[in-house]
Amino acid sequence: MINITVAFLMVSGLIFFTGGAVGILRFPDFYSRLHPAGKLDTGGFLLVMAGLALYTAQEITFDNVLTAAKILLIVIFVFITSPTATHAIVDAGVRGGLGHWTKS
Repeated sequence: MINITVAFLMVSGLIFFTGGAVGILRFPDFYSRLHPAGKLDTGGFLLVMAGLALYTAQEITFDNVLTAAKILLIVIFVFITSPTATHAIVDAGVRGGLGHWTKS
Protein backbone atom coordinates (compact mmCIF):
# COMPACT_ATOMS: atom_id res chain seq x y z
CA MET A 1 0.00 0.00 0.00
CA ILE A 2 2.85 2.39 0.76
CA ASN A 3 4.34 1.78 -2.68
CA ILE A 4 1.10 2.96 -4.28
CA THR A 5 1.14 6.10 -2.13
CA VAL A 6 4.79 6.72 -2.99
CA ALA A 7 4.08 6.26 -6.70
CA PHE A 8 1.09 8.62 -6.47
CA LEU A 9 3.21 11.30 -4.74
CA MET A 10 6.03 10.95 -7.26
CA VAL A 11 3.73 11.10 -10.29
CA SER A 12 1.85 14.07 -8.80
CA GLY A 13 5.15 15.86 -8.27
CA LEU A 14 6.19 15.18 -11.85
CA ILE A 15 2.86 16.58 -13.05
CA PHE A 16 3.57 19.75 -11.06
CA PHE A 17 7.06 19.97 -12.58
CA THR A 18 5.60 19.51 -16.07
CA GLY A 19 3.00 22.22 -15.44
CA GLY A 20 5.75 24.56 -14.27
CA ALA A 21 7.82 23.87 -17.39
CA VAL A 22 4.83 24.48 -19.65
CA GLY A 23 4.04 27.70 -17.78
CA ILE A 24 7.60 28.94 -18.16
CA LEU A 25 7.45 28.31 -21.89
CA ARG A 26 3.94 29.68 -22.48
CA PHE A 27 3.72 32.84 -20.39
CA PRO A 28 4.60 36.05 -22.23
CA ASP A 29 7.00 37.95 -19.98
CA PHE A 30 9.63 37.66 -17.29
CA TYR A 31 7.34 38.38 -14.35
CA SER A 32 4.56 36.00 -15.28
CA ARG A 33 7.07 33.22 -16.01
CA LEU A 34 8.40 33.44 -12.48
CA HIS A 35 5.01 32.47 -11.06
CA PRO A 36 5.00 28.86 -12.33
CA ALA A 37 8.73 28.65 -11.72
CA GLY A 38 8.27 29.51 -8.07
CA LYS A 39 4.94 27.91 -7.23
CA LEU A 40 4.81 24.71 -9.24
CA ASP A 41 8.45 23.76 -8.82
CA THR A 42 8.16 24.15 -5.06
CA GLY A 43 4.94 22.12 -5.00
CA GLY A 44 6.42 19.41 -7.20
CA PHE A 45 9.53 19.30 -5.05
CA LEU A 46 7.39 18.88 -1.93
CA LEU A 47 5.45 15.95 -3.42
CA VAL A 48 8.49 14.17 -4.83
CA MET A 49 10.50 14.55 -1.63
CA ALA A 50 7.52 13.46 0.51
CA GLY A 51 7.29 10.31 -1.60
CA LEU A 52 11.01 9.76 -1.26
CA ALA A 53 10.88 10.24 2.52
CA LEU A 54 7.93 7.85 2.80
CA TYR A 55 9.72 5.27 0.67
CA THR A 56 12.86 5.59 2.77
CA ALA A 57 10.99 5.21 6.06
CA GLN A 58 9.09 2.06 5.04
CA GLU A 59 11.22 -0.09 7.30
CA ILE A 60 11.54 1.59 10.69
CA THR A 61 15.22 1.66 11.54
CA PHE A 62 17.28 4.46 12.99
CA ASP A 63 19.13 5.07 9.72
CA ASN A 64 15.95 5.17 7.64
CA VAL A 65 14.16 7.53 10.01
CA LEU A 66 17.24 9.76 10.13
CA THR A 67 17.38 9.85 6.33
CA ALA A 68 13.65 10.71 6.14
CA ALA A 69 14.17 13.49 8.71
CA LYS A 70 17.04 14.90 6.64
CA ILE A 71 14.81 14.87 3.56
CA LEU A 72 12.15 16.79 5.46
CA LEU A 73 14.76 19.34 6.60
CA ILE A 74 15.75 19.82 2.95
CA VAL A 75 12.07 20.43 2.11
CA ILE A 76 11.83 23.06 4.86
CA PHE A 77 15.00 24.73 3.56
CA VAL A 78 13.60 24.89 0.01
CA PHE A 79 10.27 26.24 1.28
CA ILE A 80 12.17 29.09 2.96
CA THR A 81 14.62 29.87 0.17
CA SER A 82 12.51 29.43 -2.97
CA PRO A 83 10.06 32.31 -2.35
CA THR A 84 12.95 34.48 -1.18
CA ALA A 85 14.91 33.77 -4.35
CA THR A 86 11.87 34.42 -6.55
CA HIS A 87 11.29 37.75 -4.81
CA ALA A 88 14.95 38.70 -5.24
CA ILE A 89 14.80 37.89 -8.96
CA VAL A 90 11.66 40.00 -9.42
CA ASP A 91 13.25 42.84 -7.47
CA ALA A 92 16.32 42.67 -9.71
CA GLY A 93 14.07 42.87 -12.78
CA VAL A 94 12.25 45.91 -11.39
CA ARG A 95 15.50 47.65 -10.47
CA GLY A 96 16.94 46.81 -13.88
CA GLY A 97 14.03 48.57 -15.57
CA LEU A 98 12.43 45.49 -17.10
CA GLY A 99 8.88 46.43 -18.01
CA HIS A 100 5.72 44.39 -17.89
CA TRP A 101 4.30 42.74 -20.97
CA THR A 102 1.52 44.65 -22.68
CA LYS A 103 -0.73 43.32 -25.40
CA SER A 104 0.05 45.12 -28.65
